[in-house]
Amino acid sequence: MSSNLKTKQIRNLRSRTVEIRKAISALDYVASGTLHTRMKSCGRPNCRCANDPKSLHGPYYEWNRWIDGKLVHRIISAEQAEIVARALDNLKEVKRLLSLWEDETALEILGDNAPQKKRNPS
Repeated sequence: MSSNLKTKQIRNLRSRTVEIRKAISALDYVASGTLHTRMKSCGRPNCRCANDPKSLHGPYYEWNRWIDGKLVHRIISAEQAEIVARALDNLKEVKRLLSLWEDETALEILGDNAPQKKRNPS
């Protein structure tokens, strides 16, 4: 392989990793865990929720995640739930972009000998 071709390939790889880094830096919130939406009964025998399952209270939003080896549950507002949902989606996107970056790094280091994975570019 000629030196000019190798230099051009490296520049192309580096420009793709720059795009990956830009995409990561454009994300605002990133969070792990799970977000649940729950409807609950209050337990009072005279409440509407006691006799009609369609009349449960809620929705209540619960965000569960691991902190220092412990599973932490937290009830959050609807507004916070929207942000947490976006942050959870952003974490998946960061992981996908990091995987692409890792592949690009392998290509740069190993060249044509790098293992190729099928990947979704978007």
